[in-house]
Amino acid sequence: MNKSQQIYHYIRTHQSVSKQDIVLGLKFSLPTITQKLQYLEQRNLIDTSRKIQNTGGRNATAYSYVKKARAAIGVYLTGHHINCVAVDLSGDVIDMTKERITFNLEDEEYLKKIGEVVERIKNEAEISDEALLGVGIAVQGLVSEDGEIVTYGLTLNFTGKTREEIARYIPYNSRLFHDSSAAGYAEVWIDHDICNAFYISLSNSVGGAVLVDNNIYEGNTQKSGEIGHMTVVPEGGELCYCGRYGCFDTVCRSTNLDQYTDGNLEMFFALLQSRDREAERLWDKYLDDLSLGINNIRMLFDSDIILGGYVGAYIESYMEELCRRVDERTSFSDFAKDFLFPCKYKVESAAAGAAICFIDEFFDTI
Repeated sequence: MNKSQQIYHYIRTHQSVSKQDIVLGLKFSLPTITQKLQYLEQRNLIDTSRKIQNTGGRNATAYSYVKKARAAIGVYLTGHHINCVAVDLSGDVIDMTKERITFNLEDEEYLKKIGEVVERIKNEAEISDEALLGVGIAVQGLVSEDGEIVTYGLTLNFTGKTREEIARYIPYNSRLFHDSSAAGYAEVWIDHDICNAFYISLSNSVGGAVLVDNNIYEGNTQKSGEIGHMTVVPEGGELCYCGRYGCFDTVCRSTNLDQYTDGNLEMFFALLQSRDREAERLWDKYLDDLSLGINNIRMLFDSDIILGGYVGAYIESYMEELCRRVDERTSFSDFAKDFLFPCKYKVESAAAGAAICFIDEFFDTI
């Protein structure tokens, strides 16, 4: 990082600091800090309107960063919804919306609806054209390294679709992202204690993301983390959408649970809390299958494991039991409670992650 970036991130981390605090914290010369602060102020990235109260002498200027100086928008396209969020420079979701509509990239009205949803969230969040860093589009499929083409989209049958086609009615800088990778990136971005981790997305399909040194490891052909297609039922397994039998996706997708409640996962967990026997039976099997996958991933990566996606948003209350089942499978003396965690982003993590990538790119330009 250059000195302007270091000073900016020091202010972000400490919220409100004096010039002397920066001198002591970063060991830069006072003239250098003064020059860089002027540069950041000219870009409207920091605020100098407040003072730090002293017990004696003149009150020093308090430097704080402006969270809403820039913003990014994230869109998540699922089989039945367009989910959209606006995210500020802290990674906080400042606005969100959800439109129920069937996924169909062949339908011009559907493509127009994507553009309308983006424009709506931009207006509601009061983001100017100058402040908008970009629009990240998370999809249920693998995308090319440059974010331009869907290279594997069997889940919703859209392999080969391009960013240009999908974002036809989005008149801003945009890019495609794999949903699991975007959601995993959001998790490590907000939790600075995580360095190496495996993110498991437990939604209508199962995916994953490998995070090494706080970055997504994509693999040689951008297929890293595709744990949904590891075989866990070699004999007599269910047919997966990929055409193979017994994939992890077939036993741990969220639809295995919410099919009991007509697609309403919240209702499923409400029934589970009320000790509904069928919900308990389904959940018991789900935890067993999930513990198998978690143990396999732990053996491979020896990293933290984060549970996200639709099921991950509800799993915190059941972590003790899940950890017990993982511990029963392990060959070593470590304990799941020390490496297995529920996600922090409970809502719209894929959309948020797709937006946050633009924020990170912006930080590199300071």
